[in-house]
Formats: sequence, C-alpha cells, structure tokens
Amino acid sequence: MSAPQVIDDTAAHAPAPTAQGIAGDAASPAAISRLSKSLAGTRSVKSQRKALELLKSALMAIRVNDFSKATERVLEALKVDETSGLAWHVLAICQEKQNRFGPAIHAYEAALQLLPDHTDIAHDLGRLAQRLGYLDISEKLLLKFLAANPGHIEATNNLACVMRDQNRYGDAVELLRPLLQIESDSAVLWNTLGTVLNDEGRLDEALTFFEEALRLDPTFAKARYNRANVRRPLGDVPGAIADMEAALPGAESGYEVAMMNMARALMLMGQARIPEGFEAYEVRLDPNLPDAMGVAVDAPRWDPKTQDVAGKRILIVGEQGIADELVFSNCVQDLIDAVGPDGQVYLAVEQRMVGLFQRAFPGAIVGGHKAVRLEGRLTRYVPFAEEIAEAEGKLDYWVPLASLMAVYRKTLDSFPPPRQYIVPSAEKVEYWKGELAKLPAGLKVGLHWKSLVMTGARAAFFAAGFQLWQPILTAPGCVMVNLQCGDVSADLEAAEKAGVFIWTPPINLKDDLEDVAALSVACDVVLGPGIAGTNIAAASGARTWMVAAPDDWHLMTTDHYVFYPDVKIFVRAAVNGWPEVIDRMRAALDRVVADGWNAA
Repeated sequence: MSAPQVIDDTAAHAPAPTAQGIAGDAASPAAISRLSKSLAGTRSVKSQRKALELLKSALMAIRVNDFSKATERVLEALKVDETSGLAWHVLAICQEKQNRFGPAIHAYEAALQLLPDHTDIAHDLGRLAQRLGYLDISEKLLLKFLAANPGHIEATNNLACVMRDQNRYGDAVELLRPLLQIESDSAVLWNTLGTVLNDEGRLDEALTFFEEALRLDPTFAKARYNRANVRRPLGDVPGAIADMEAALPGAESGYEVAMMNMARALMLMGQARIPEGFEAYEVRLDPNLPDAMGVAVDAPRWDPKTQDVAGKRILIVGEQGIADELVFSNCVQDLIDAVGPDGQVYLAVEQRMVGLFQRAFPGAIVGGHKAVRLEGRLTRYVPFAEEIAEAEGKLDYWVPLASLMAVYRKTLDSFPPPRQYIVPSAEKVEYWKGELAKLPAGLKVGLHWKSLVMTGARAAFFAAGFQLWQPILTAPGCVMVNLQCGDVSADLEAAEKAGVFIWTPPINLKDDLEDVAALSVACDVVLGPGIAGTNIAAASGARTWMVAAPDDWHLMTTDHYVFYPDVKIFVRAAVNGWPEVIDRMRAALDRVVADGWNAA
C-alpha cells in the first residue's frame, strides 16, 4: 500500500484530456489466455493444488469482468500460497481494473519480484505507471520488457507514449519510425505517432496520421477520439463532436470512457451548450480518471434538484488547480444568496488564497483544504470544516465548486458582469505601487510565459519558448515585471545577457499569492497564457491580457472570456500561432504607449 502523498495544487486547469495512445489491456482475452497457459504448465504439490484451482476460478471471473469475485478467489489462493507470483499478477490485474491503483502497484511489484523473468508483468506495470504519471518507472519497465521481446509492437508503442509525455518528442518519433517501416499497416503505431505530433503542437500533421490510423482500422476508437481533439482547434467543430460521439461506443475500458466523456464535456461547454455541458462535466469526478478528486467530508452531497438549500449549512469544496478555483468561484455568491441569512456557506479553497477569497465573499466562512494521494487516489479533505462540525454540529451538505455552474449558469446571459472573485489587501496594493514607482519610467507590464506544470500537451497549449517573447520584452516605453513562478533563472539570465531589464520582486511567486495578486493589481497590465498567474490577475480585477487557444472552452463561442468579461483576449492560431499572437500583443502595447489605453 502506498503512503499518503501531499499534493501541490498550483496547476492551472488542463487544456484537454490526455491523448490516447497506450495499447494493451492486462485483462484482455489474449492476456488472460497467456495466464491460463502459465497455470496449466505449473507443476504443483498437493498443498498447492487448491491455490491453482482458485486461480483458475479467478481467471474465469475476469473473463466475464467480475473483478470483485476474481479478487476474492485470488486472495484465497494467496492464503494458501503467498509465494505464488502468478497469484500476485492476477491480483494486480483485478485491483487495476477496479481503480485501486496503490494496491495494484504493490501486487505487480510482488509478482515481478517472485517472477523476475516474466516480462509480461513488467509490461503491465509499465502501462499502469504511465497512466499514473510515473514516467521514469514506466520507461524502465518497458525497456526491460523490450530487452526480452525486441520489436514488440504494443511495448514499443507504449514506450513512445512515455517519451511523448516526457516531452521527448524526437526520441518518440525515432523509436516509432523503424517499426512503422516494417509494420506499416499498424493503426496503433500511426495513432501514437499522431499523438506525439499533437502534443508538440503540430496539429495539422497529427491529423494526417490519425486519419491514416482510421483508414487502416475504421473502428479504432482511440484514433477517432484523438482526431476529434485535433479537429476542434483546427476549426472543424461539428466534425470534432461527431468523432467524439462515434468514438465513445468503442472505448475499451472505464478509463477510456471517462476520458472521452471529459473531452466531450469540454467541447459542449466550448460550444455554449449549457447547462448540458456543465452537467456532462461531472465526469471530472469519475474514479476511472486517475486524478479525479475524491472528497472526505462527513456530510451528504447536495442535490439541487431535490433539496432546498435555504437556511442550510453547506460546504463548497474547491477543485484541483488554482485557475479552476478562480474560474468556478463565479457562482459562490449565487449560493450565498440562495442559502440566505438563516444558513451559512463555508468555502474550502487553496490555503494560499484563503484571505483573498474571504475579502471577496464576506458572507461565507473561508478556510483551506488539503489533498493527499492515498493508495493512488487523489482525496481532498477540509480540516477547518471538521473543526466547525465538532463545535457546531454536522454540516447539512457539501458540493464541488464546479458543480454550481449547472445550477446557476444555464445560459450565457446568466453570467454576471465583471467582479472580483478574489480581493487583494489594499495595503499590499499600495505598497507594490510604491515599489513599482521606484523602477524606470514606463508602463509596468507583469509577465507570465509558461505553466508550472509542463507535461505532455500542456507544453504546447500553455507556453511559448521564452525567446518568442522578445517583441514584448523589448517594447519601448515598457518595464517588464517578472510574475512567473517556478525556476526561470535561465530565462532571466538570457534576457539580462541580451540587455533586457526584467524586475523580479523579492517574494516567492509560487507561494506568496497575496502579494502576487496585489502586485498584479499594481501593475499597469498583466499578460501571458491562461495559467494560474494570469487567472489570479484577472480574478483580482487587474487589467489582464490573456493568450487563448482557438478551442479554449472558456470563450464559449464569444470573443471574450465569459468568466472575466473585462480581460482582453488574444486568440492564437492552432498551428505555429505563438509568434503571430505575441506580435499582436506587442502592437497593442505600442498603441497604448503612444495613445493611451483606449487605443489598445
């Protein structure tokens, strides 16, 4: 069993579900047949025969997807013979299929230790490790399998997926290229090559490979799903939605079904099909998704369709990611109003933003939440709500923050006018205005240029190479203020060598969010991609310019960010769009310097 792991919630919201490339299934008919043959060839003494019979019964249960019964049988077998590597392998498969990822990893490791030469175990564990984001471990296990099985299509494909997720795009392509020359009719390999190019931002090229995969296998649901996620940013929205809905019946696992439904929900929201899209977005809590949020709260979840919340005590639990908490706080005041003076709303948010939210929503009691990864599952708990329940009695209900959207935002017209969702300290704003006044004359431009989380497709979605920002960095009449969190020392050193002055405030830009928000408001403008930092600026009421992808669902078919109507949006092209959009931002800065803000 894995130990609890504390989770850092700095990440912005994700751009889209993960591209589907991983091949194989530990519980596929072929895999179970191999295990059955291994059992048939196992010599046993009389005392072990019972264990073998129990394992055969477990495999029969797996064949009909009865993983609960299979788990019972294999645990009985392990009581008879705890040194059976095959039993541990079967247990690992059962646990994985029931989304018990921590116990599954433990069982795979035990099986591999007992049967070090059974490389199928390494392959199964490598696939699971990739799914859970343990990429270095996954790579080592897949390389172990390939050393014993060179040229294996599934394993080579899966190793390429790991390299893709490590942003090693060239390595992934070079791994796939020679095998594709031999296995040119493999839809699986063409699909994965497409996912590599997709994550690299080469969407038009990726589309070609997804279509080749579908030409070879028109029933290939992963390729159709992947094509949908490329067609939408390239402008073919009807085709994307049609592909997504056609892919769903062919999903091979609960994970794939959940991932495809997540992508469909984002598309529906992007097309302003609300509240349908918001209702579909409940899939984000599906336990089949590795990062689905579980909540440990001693209260029933509120059902707005059957339960009146007036006069009740209800806890809102913030979602994973700072940007999500800010965007979806759009509805907090609606719930406060619905509860009324005889009830009480409690709001659990990222601990670093408690004061910011409390000033924005004085009618709520705001506290921090915490998250742990227990047995591979993300679980959020709320210590301050537990203390309130002990002192004042059990809460009536709890509700996930984003779930309020389907209740209170049923049309675009129902979105409120511009307002602050977080409020910085007035004293801190004045302090930072004073500090900025000490800098050289010019517009004080707060700058973000990448997400703190840069895995997979996020790299293309949320960041441009720092060198591409040169037109902004060298804009006459502007002074750059570094608001980018994380280690950006190499970028700042490169700017200094090029003679570009960028002022970095003496604060922790990752953790001192009270100061980040106040400094954002003190700046003349804050600009960057739609990451946590620019969302903090926008939610604080700072003048914000944000780069958006063409399929950013937050636009909802409009020309603005519906959650922050005052934010100026610069939509980039899907392919090679960063240089052009940065040039447009530079031109807008030049107009402001020359003629004032009305010229932007």
